[in-house]
Amino acid sequence: MSKPRPVTYRTTNWPSYNAALKKRGSLTVWFDRAMTWEDRPTGRRGRRQSYSDPAIQTCLTMKVLFGMALRQATGFVESLLHLVGLDWSVPDFSTLSRRQKSLTVDITYRGSDGPLHLLIDSTGIKVEGEGEGEWHRRKHGGSKRRIWRKLHIGIDEGSLEVRAVEITGNDVGDAPVLPALLAQIPEDEIIASVTADGAYDTKRSHETIADRGAQAVIPPRKNAKPWSLTSPGAIARNEALRACERLGRAIWRRWSGYHRRSRVETKMHCIKLLGQRLTARNFDRQVTEVHVRIAILNRFTALGIPFTQAIQ
Repeated sequence: MSKPRPVTYRTTNWPSYNAALKKRGSLTVWFDRAMTWEDRPTGRRGRRQSYSDPAIQTCLTMKVLFGMALRQATGFVESLLHLVGLDWSVPDFSTLSRRQKSLTVDITYRGSDGPLHLLIDSTGIKVEGEGEGEWHRRKHGGSKRRIWRKLHIGIDEGSLEVRAVEITGNDVGDAPVLPALLAQIPEDEIIASVTADGAYDTKRSHETIADRGAQAVIPPRKNAKPWSLTSPGAIARNEALRACERLGRAIWRRWSGYHRRSRVETKMHCIKLLGQRLTARNFDRQVTEVHVRIAILNRFTALGIPFTQAIQ
């Protein structure tokens, strides 16, 4: 029997997608004269902050987007404000560093029509300045001081926007973070399906997905056995296990649409294109740095995404 030919795809909206890619390089996307740059009084005792959260996020966005240090980012923002004719002051590097630790990043998303199809995956990302360099590691072996963070995200299959994100240490598994990711989706929003790899094939993961009324598209482990529980999550998982045993995993993947998970892997690659390492040293600042990356990517995605269709 001959091997089936791989499916090829063609992008159907090249003109609009090409225009969206060009807009990603436009600096006018990041500034709005109507934005609140200086922080408003809160009515509480004590000195109020000089700069609003949007102002701090704007400076950190420039830092992450162009790969600069804090001091260079402040000078870059000053020059941009001067070019557009705005007389706003710019926070210094120590203010940015202090506010980055507790900043709540505004991550916008458009959403897609209909129920949400959530694609989940995780990856590791290095922490800059921890451990020896790459050349030293290859020459003398791995260093025990090398530190990684684990990035967990969930994206909307329709809009390709990141809807959920968590940062943990590298000693935390994938499955324990799934409830926290689903908790970031509003309770009144319908989740149609949750697609993840075999690392999420646990009882808690399936029960969490079933509690949201969603379908779990998770391949059973190779040594998986049927669960004796009669809960909705266990029943759905046992049905997937029987389908894999009778039809084969390849057919189950095509039938369930598991191949859609490749889109979240592509999104992970896009996140790392903004930097293979985290420059912040403190964990809270690292979380903010990742959230700024997500906000940038969601802005990029909102400008336009490619629409593809399979061709023979």
